[in-house]
Amino acid sequence: MDASVVVVGAGPAGLMLAGELRLAGTDVTVLERHPRRTGESRGIGLTIGTMEVFDQRGLLGRLGPYDTSGMGHFGGVPLDMSVLGRAHEAARTVPQSVTEEALESWARDLGADIRRGHEFVSYEDTGDGLTVTVRHPGGEERIRTRYLVGCDGGRSSVRKAAGFDFPGTAATTEMLLADVRGVDLEPRMTGQHVGGGFVMVAKLAGGIHRLIVGEHGIPPRRRTEPPAFAEVADLWKRLTGEDVSHAEPVWVSAFGNATRQVTEYRRGRVLLAGDSAHVHLPAGGQGMNTSVQDAHNLGWKLAAVLRGDAPEELLDTYHGERHEVGRALLANTRAQSLLVLGGEEAQPLREVLAELIAYPEVTRHLAAKVSGLDIRYDVGGGTHPLLGRRMPHLPVTTASGPTTSTALLRTGRGVLLDLEDNAVLRRRAHAWRDRVDVVTATPGALPEDSPLTGTAAVLLRPDGYVAWAAPGSHRDLNSALTRWFGPGLGRR
Repeated sequence: MDASVVVVGAGPAGLMLAGELRLAGTDVTVLERHPRRTGESRGIGLTIGTMEVFDQRGLLGRLGPYDTSGMGHFGGVPLDMSVLGRAHEAARTVPQSVTEEALESWARDLGADIRRGHEFVSYEDTGDGLTVTVRHPGGEERIRTRYLVGCDGGRSSVRKAAGFDFPGTAATTEMLLADVRGVDLEPRMTGQHVGGGFVMVAKLAGGIHRLIVGEHGIPPRRRTEPPAFAEVADLWKRLTGEDVSHAEPVWVSAFGNATRQVTEYRRGRVLLAGDSAHVHLPAGGQGMNTSVQDAHNLGWKLAAVLRGDAPEELLDTYHGERHEVGRALLANTRAQSLLVLGGEEAQPLREVLAELIAYPEVTRHLAAKVSGLDIRYDVGGGTHPLLGRRMPHLPVTTASGPTTSTALLRTGRGVLLDLEDNAVLRRRAHAWRDRVDVVTATPGALPEDSPLTGTAAVLLRPDGYVAWAAPGSHRDLNSALTRWFGPGLGRR
């Protein structure tokens, strides 16, 4: 094979996947039709969940300076995210272009082969692999690979070539977006309903303001080109009375509230991640963040299968886990669409939601949902509250000194965290020593209010989700290790 994995698309999902595969020792070739990064940024922030993912891989330092915020919103109704009690806050001033630059530098440093100006054309299944046809300035080329992953966005060529079903609803309205210089507007980070429409303002780095504007009840236009800035300025003045026509446009785009999801994330050797698998109203930047976490879930599993550590059935858990996450994402963005894009008829709904958010449990529920922290995978059942959830960022003291549960995952391997210096437990895990690090914490080092208080040990998957805990898991340790990491050494 020319490449173990071919990834189509060098956006956040494709670059995250490339880095994950290389971290696990798997070669990967990324194909991107654009000859260079566009600099465009549909997403402008990272949720708490993605901040935790980036910290697990040591990526936060690559983002440069950024502002964080303890506030968020659900459909324009403000949310106090601090009720989640997480160590990280959401980053509000990280444009998608910066996220992509950070992920690309990480993937390249790890040895990923990223080919810009290379467009996916088609593929052929040869039984033992796939042959991918690629078009580039030098002509056409064929690349033989074991797996093909489409991370090429809502109009995915890979999805179409593989014949994935992509049911859902078409857009019913449209929003205009413009990044501009030369204006001084007060931020409206959660948006505002004015004059029969919706407007939002965000301050970005470099003196740039992002303007988002839409008019209630206006169907989307059939566009072949991005809207002109004059269209944005005219609509902005009509709704707000403010004249922004003198501003210098950096980037102008339009988006709608189409909602679609593929029925399966995997068809044999072809898989989809990110917007290739799901499109929706970009409410709160959840799309880009969910895309990154799709790749974070898939990368270690695909690498384990390619190394021969785990059976191919492990890839079925990618669909089983992430399709449900995508379904929930579409449900909450459709609800937010009604709040954001609805006219006066939606105002009572906004007022009722604002009343409900006054209750901490409601705020906690919605904050977890839009942050990607309400996810709980099926890891075999049990009573421990962390089972199937991402391990939060916690201080841990070992014989080597103080560290964190997050830092233990930097290598992209599994981690068995022994909290009671249990030699029998460590011996059981010895057969998986090539895939799982066994870390013994200093007894009594946990703070009393730690979610690990009373826990003897936890097994963390490479993506940071708790796969087993003692006491509290219905599975035994060996079963959990085998399920997620394949048979131990000497047992294959």
